[in-house]
Amino acid sequence: MGEMGLTVKGKRALVTGASSGLGLHFAGLLAEAGAEVTLAARRLKKVSAEAEAITKMGHRAAAVRLDVTDPASVTAAFAEHAYDIVINNAGISEEGSALEMDVSAFQRVLDTNLTGVFAVAQAAARGMAQNGGGSIVNIASILGLRVAGHVSAYAASKAAVVHLTKAFALEWARHGVRVNALCPGYIETPINTEFFATEAGQALIRRIPQRRLGQLTDLDAPLLLLSSDASAFMTGSVMAVDGGHLVSGL
Repeated sequence: MGEMGLTVKGKRALVTGASSGLGLHFAGLLAEAGAEVTLAARRLKKVSAEAEAITKMGHRAAAVRLDVTDPASVTAAFAEHAYDIVINNAGISEEGSALEMDVSAFQRVLDTNLTGVFAVAQAAARGMAQNGGGSIVNIASILGLRVAGHVSAYAASKAAVVHLTKAFALEWARHGVRVNALCPGYIETPINTEFFATEAGQALIRRIPQRRLGQLTDLDAPLLLLSSDASAFMTGSVMAVDGGHLVSGL
């Protein structure tokens, strides 16, 4: 089929958690691939500046304030347009021992990573169902499929997102709405570069079969595949992009 199959030209896309990291990268990627992209995050000033930067590069981008933990904010963000593609990316983590973590900290993670994903997907699917369908990509994690220490809330939330993705896919297939999950492994970003330079970070890298961290660009083709009509017969799929980390020896 070639790269032409991964086109999103003429599509309207929204990316949550688009002010930095994976979300910002995905927004730029979709815009560069021809989609009209709305960057959504709690910090409107930040996403507005990023949308402006994408527009200056000759692409189409806009910004909207969206707090995934506030149902009214979600409703408002989807009131103006229906979207063909929604990347459900907003997420947080609370690190620490499960013995010592406050229940309120656990709840905060679930409010954003699980309930927020539900609220955004529901709003997105309602619009898509009225407009002939669309694609929702939930950004989960390999920690939703296997666990690591001191991230119990994050791991539980991402495991729930994987299962929720499948539940959505089952219910919404008849409406032409596809829902898939992308599970990144350890991806190098400005936030974690310092850690991966340490002895502990280097030890973790050695446990990845490919012996390297992923780069943001390693997620490009998988994200475009799930977003585009090239994956028209894929729904309820869970795609890991992790250098083989999930199949590392026990």
